[in-house]
Amino acid sequence: MDTPDRTPAPRSRWEALQPWLTLACRVGLAAVLIFAAVSKFPPALSIQAVEAYDLFPTDIARFIGYTLPLFELALAVLLLAGLATRYVGAVSALLMIAFIAGIVSAMARGLSIDCGCFGGGGQVDPEETTYGLSIARDILFAALGGFVAIWPRSPLALDRALGLFR
Repeated sequence: MDTPDRTPAPRSRWEALQPWLTLACRVGLAAVLIFAAVSKFPPALSIQAVEAYDLFPTDIARFIGYTLPLFELALAVLLLAGLATRYVGAVSALLMIAFIAGIVSAMARGLSIDCGCFGGGGQVDPEETTYGLSIARDILFAALGGFVAIWPRSPLALDRALGLFR
């Protein structure tokens, strides 16, 4: 009597590669978020950048200015730990889309500001604006978050250790 072969079926290239791509996206996006958060300290820099968009009343702009770097750091820590990976990837992508909307709004209203994405912010000369580059960069970062949200399984993740994604 023959015994069935118990060797696992060969994995596709995608099945082998995807977890490592997700890990690279998690770490890359976390690094961007950490750099963005740290560059916004002291909070006065972040507040100045948010106020330059002229989208919110002063008190709300100040609240956003104070909390945004902390929110970015929290997302980065969760990405690095690989905890709630799918949700953190989605929230990170949505955050980047909100940044894109803010930049498009500033451009459409003829404001000449530095986006404040990595520190600075505020008024600049019209020839110093980098709206197109900032939008393209944030599209890339949103894509990283989207990748993580769609394919959250990756090595070195608490999700995996806790059995949340296999």
